[in-house]
Amino acid sequence: MGFHTFDSDRADALEDAAERYRYCSREELHGLVAPHAEMHLADIGSGTGFYTDDLAPHAGTVYAVDVQATMHDHYREKGVPDNVELVEADATDLPFAADELDTVVSTMTFHEFADEAALREVARVLRPGGRLVTVDWDRDGAGDAGPPRDETYGLDDAVSLQTDAGFVVERAERRPETFVTVGRLDE
Repeated sequence: MGFHTFDSDRADALEDAAERYRYCSREELHGLVAPHAEMHLADIGSGTGFYTDDLAPHAGTVYAVDVQATMHDHYREKGVPDNVELVEADATDLPFAADELDTVVSTMTFHEFADEAALREVARVLRPGGRLVTVDWDRDGAGDAGPPRDETYGLDDAVSLQTDAGFVVERAERRPETFVTVGRLDE
């Protein structure tokens, strides 16, 4: 995949809490990520920071990573929390040291960046035991919302990509429109 990026001209839609929380609520995200004050976290495909803002008050250092500078402009307009650093980068070339991060999260953006190279790079920047938490549109979902289904992954393909990159997938769940995975690097 990696060919679809969200149209930054529609960035305001990324702040629609009622719509966004239909597919991943703040409470669900917290349950998946379990943020804590010492956590070093990167939100890949952070966009306007909608979900980043849900995690930031509960994490130590948060990196909002997006390939589109205009998304960071939108985030700056609404206000970036003090512990969040905006990082413009492609997922295949993250500006973090090896083993620097505790968790990488991707909410509704896995289909935009995920391929073998990107997953290897995510594995590189995660410490041993670090986790990749993903909620994304499922190719096998109903198709009533989200991007065209031919631009997304099915759950099995997402799990295979993560496993091939060295993750042990501890949770893989299909829902009506989306899937959830939690992968952990071997310690």
